[in-house]
Amino acid sequence: MKRKKVILADLDAMDAEEEEMLAQHVQFQQVMTLYLNQQNNPVTRRGSIPDHIVISRDRESVDRHLFYDYFLENPQYNDQIFRRRFRMGKSLFLRTVEKVEAPDNYFVQRIDSVGRLSLSALHKITTVFRMLAYGCPADATNEYIKIEESTTIESLKRFCRAIVEEFTSEYLRSPNATEVARLLKHW
Repeated sequence: MKRKKVILADLDAMDAEEEEMLAQHVQFQQVMTLYLNQQNNPVTRRGSIPDHIVISRDRESVDRHLFYDYFLENPQYNDQIFRRRFRMGKSLFLRTVEKVEAPDNYFVQRIDSVGRLSLSALHKITTVFRMLAYGCPADATNEYIKIEESTTIESLKRFCRAIVEEFTSEYLRSPNATEVARLLKHW
């Protein structure tokens, strides 16, 4: 009789273990079914734009190459090439970057939601200057600078807004009589 009670107690314990295993198996099956359904029916939308193809542009590497090519102490391309490519001297370019970056956090490099560095101010503003210097469309800057067209357009808009805010009082005003005379003298 005692032996029968012990066997029944063992069976009850075994049943609890089997029930737990069965519950885990059912839960595993549900997870696998959900996973397989997701694989068979992939999400049709990623990112902020519907049907947008995500392209890895390796922005950290591009930013490093841009810095080595033009802004290092001894860059790959000298000041003469910089002036030819950007239609201005490097000191004016860097002063402009500094003035544009100050009032607008858009140009400040931060860590993005994935934990990677975002685009730098040099990166964004170089794209803008290439568009302005050569009159090229936003998607044409993707060859070297590797910035998405929408980011290039946003950078251009914010750059223009910052230039107007920062330089209106000094440069974007009507010239006075002395300045007109000086300008006409050079013509």
